[in-house]
Amino acid sequence: MLGGIIISDNHDSNLDVDSLSALALAFVGDSVFDLFIRTKLVGSGKKVKDLHREAVGFVKASEQAAILKTLESELTSRERDIVRNARNAKVNTVPKHADIMDYHYSTAFEALLGYLYLSRQKQRLDEILNKSYNKH
Repeated sequence: MLGGIIISDNHDSNLDVDSLSALALAFVGDSVFDLFIRTKLVGSGKKVKDLHREAVGFVKASEQAAILKTLESELTSRERDIVRNARNAKVNTVPKHADIMDYHYSTAFEALLGYLYLSRQKQRLDEILNKSYNKH
């Protein structure tokens, strides 16, 4: 259970998480964070358009960058390595409303979430996600 989300153990157990690129980790982490935020917000009784607007406030690059910057001092050395590699990864596109540095940091945040999810570190992932939600 992850902040109210059930995380499946059905993903490939033969997957070598350490061999995945930072951008592949971010690809998964983006979905993990989006589902976590949507699950946290959905019980509020708000209209869907308002839920969407609120969710965007969490998942936009500038907010994810700010979240990561507040969490960095609490990361393990392995987590800092994941973040550094992802932050320095070459990205081919940047959303038109995102600052390039914020985008690199948000990619790093998503890669961290993807790494924790795929390496089945559920307790640590839950801790990071809840801290992220509370820091917003």
